[in-house]
Amino acid sequence: MSSSDKPSVQPSVALADIIGTNRGLTSFSSFARMQPATDDRLSDLSTNTTVLAPLNSAVDALPRKPWEQPTDYDSLGADAYEGDGGQDRAKANLQRFVEAHLVPSSPWEKDEKVKTLGGKEVWWVEKDGHRVVMPDEVEVERVASQVGNGELWILKGVLNYA
Repeated sequence: MSSSDKPSVQPSVALADIIGTNRGLTSFSSFARMQPATDDRLSDLSTNTTVLAPLNSAVDALPRKPWEQPTDYDSLGADAYEGDGGQDRAKANLQRFVEAHLVPSSPWEKDEKVKTLGGKEVWWVEKDGHRVVMPDEVEVERVASQVGNGELWILKGVLNYA
């Protein structure tokens, strides 16, 4: 690993302080900050988390926005996200997206199966010299930071959050 590939290590800094500093993660960072429970968790130095943050390009490549669900449109039509009820649905969907990308432990060891905050079991393996989050087979671009309450991993794709 070259020195530029090594994560920055900042033991007195919280995940909430560094997640927004990477320009390639602004979408996920803003989604995480919109969720009070998530923002609190990422600010708490006594609660370890591994953040699996998808790149903006991965979020942009999704077939729909993270707060949209086809079932909402199927049952409620084009106005599924209008009004207070629609905003509540969008917030719940966005929370599900964010929680699918948060592992409630750090460090997170290879082949260690854990449930994300969203309840899905995930683990990571090494494939061709790269970390890959399973079972969705999403490649980790790099581990960007190690801070007082966990690690920030940058993903090249999005984990299944449906």
